Amino acid sequence: MKTKFLNIMIFASVVVLLTACNNTPKKEEVKTEELTEMQKLVNNYAEVELKADLSHLSANQKEMVKKLIEVADIMEQLFWKDAIGDKETFLNSVEDKDAKRYAMINYGPWDRLDGNKPFIDTYGEKPLGANYYPQDITVEEFDAFADPNKTSWYTLIRRDEEGNLKCVWYHEEYAEEIARAAKLLDEASELAEDEGFKNYLKLRAEALRTDDYYASDIAWMEMKNNLVDFVVGPIESYEDAFKGIKAAHSGQVLVKDLVWSKNIEHFNAVLPDLQASLPVDAKYKKESASSSGDMNVYYVIYYGGDCNSGSKNIAINLPNDPNVQAKMGSRKLQLKNAMQAKFETILVPIAELLIDESQMKHVKFEDGFFQNVMFHEVAHGLGVKFVVDGKQSVREALEDYYSPLEEAKADITGLYMVTKLYEMGEFPEKDLMDNYVTFLAGIFRSVRFGVASSHGKANMLEFYYLQEKGAFTRNAETGKYSVNFDKMKAAVSDMVNEIIVIQGNGDKASAKKWIDAKSNVGEELQKDLDRIGEAGIPKDIVFKQGVDILGL
Repeated sequence: MKTKFLNIMIFASVVVLLTACNNTPKKEEVKTEELTEMQKLVNNYAEVELKADLSHLSANQKEMVKKLIEVADIMEQLFWKDAIGDKETFLNSVEDKDAKRYAMINYGPWDRLDGNKPFIDTYGEKPLGANYYPQDITVEEFDAFADPNKTSWYTLIRRDEEGNLKCVWYHEEYAEEIARAAKLLDEASELAEDEGFKNYLKLRAEALRTDDYYASDIAWMEMKNNLVDFVVGPIESYEDAFKGIKAAHSGQVLVKDLVWSKNIEHFNAVLPDLQASLPVDAKYKKESASSSGDMNVYYVIYYGGDCNSGSKNIAINLPNDPNVQAKMGSRKLQLKNAMQAKFETILVPIAELLIDESQMKHVKFEDGFFQNVMFHEVAHGLGVKFVVDGKQSVREALEDYYSPLEEAKADITGLYMVTKLYEMGEFPEKDLMDNYVTFLAGIFRSVRFGVASSHGKANMLEFYYLQEKGAFTRNAETGKYSVNFDKMKAAVSDMVNEIIVIQGNGDKASAKKWIDAKSNVGEELQKDLDRIGEAGIPKDIVFKQGVDILGL
């Protein structure tokens, strides 16, 4: 993908209207200093209207999309149960309207962008295991629990009448909601015009009923020509901070951007070469990087459940099952409209505040932010999925330290990949400083998610590693940052090596030591983050979405 071609593609994209609300109060609004603390928290999110041109969809496809949105709403209900339990009981206990609004964004009384601190006085710390485990469970009790299903992504840990631990499958605990969702998926499959998508929807319905997702994951990987896509079910395990294994319910409806997708598909073919180029010993890159997956660009038109909580995702790399990845690779979905909304609404204002004026020209969307996010997702498929001396997956070996280290690996390896592709001649007109400076600005954006999140921890690991290597400097007088090109390039390579070696060795002790030591915000960085907050720059976005917004 050439730089000049990227600039042309944006004009050929499907038209998407994204209207980000201006956070600056109008004259008739309450002045900032008169806002309550809760109102200020709500204002951390800029409202974005999700609209897309769906005129190219047939009548059946539009009806199908409506059913998919209904399923996503059921995932929304289930994620509330994942996160806190009974939604209505909780919300009815919150009297302040702004606190209730903020609780809806956070799916509970804990601020996902501020280390999960409670923002409602009557609540204490968030249980590490959310609602997947008994709140009084201990690590020792879990480890002694003999049921082999305890580590399944799709079981809840509960207590029986005698107080002993037991496993309950999602499809048993949530039988009513699962039955409705599966029925809607079956109905949607009858409306699907692409045979691959039809097959996936049918198999996904059965997966919800059985908690066996392998066949539907394979079917999702085999789809190539579907215009509409749907990521649905128990997906990511970030909500489980106790063991990092329980999957959270989520649903996202997507429409493919055919032009952008066509022009990035080439990069999937070079994954084996990129795997071979990793700056690690041969034993850490002997796994195959499958080129049978694909890369596509989408307009996301609906978020429900986990993907809609706190900071909104702007790219997807799935499936998570290492067995599926080993066989089929993974699909990398770039959510271009959500990505561009965050870039324009959040990243650019942050860069103007913290990046040295001489390097602001390198803060770019297509040649910087879009590529960095895209190759972050690609990088999840590189390196190791299983420890080098056995059959245990890296996820199983590192447990709750897996996610932050894996996110750091994807971030930094993605940046390494851009550099290697440039050296391979894929980007002859590129200036790598666009990626490096935009990456640094992106850290300031992402770390505001809070260090309780895996992504927040990952960004802190990257920030301090790069800082210690001299990859960037901070001007004490201006408080602005500058990238050192040569030191950045070297530091990126070194960090890729350190992370993949820890993963390949299944070295939980080293992962814990690193993350515990470097995932906190230091005093100087906190002052810079405070400057961002004082400038009124939102932390993230929240959506105005649904069938009415889409004109369905």
